[in-house]
Amino acid sequence: MAQENTPRANWIKPALVGVVVAVLALGGYAALQSGKAPDVTFISLGGQKISTQSLRGKVVMVNFWATDCATCNKELPQMIETYNKFKGQGLEYVAVAMKYDPPNYVVNYTASNKLPFIVALDSGGDIAKAFNNVAATPTTFLIDKDGTVLKRYVGEPDFPALHLLLQQMLAAKA
Repeated sequence: MAQENTPRANWIKPALVGVVVAVLALGGYAALQSGKAPDVTFISLGGQKISTQSLRGKVVMVNFWATDCATCNKELPQMIETYNKFKGQGLEYVAVAMKYDPPNYVVNYTASNKLPFIVALDSGGDIAKAFNNVAATPTTFLIDKDGTVLKRYVGEPDFPALHLLLQQMLAAKA
């Protein structure tokens, strides 16, 4: 039987491929959303290695950002305020600079904005890839004491709701 070469037949295969890719992507997103944070090691600007395993027992925010991201710059004062408010209760915060952000920009930005939390470089993009291929900035993951991703924010979070959730998470036993 000869293959049909009509316009309809030409779009079916790409459409099916698109559906399969979308289902796999959503499956990965759902797995990360309801699963454990990936096992990665952040390398701070000071050269310190911090693994997600070593952060177990603490509530952790992992924020993917870039120095040229307008929304990242807008949310920064509230992120600093959030960290300062909850760090004494056990909150850890890792700001991960995207791979396209020049390291000297990140170092200068961190110093000029007096960032009080861990700032890490993702020079190879491996950390963003492990967190389900993060591409949009800012993207923030909220991870509980057991290492489970409870929330993913793309864009600026609703800070009052975030603070309420952090209070609950920090009060919970590990």
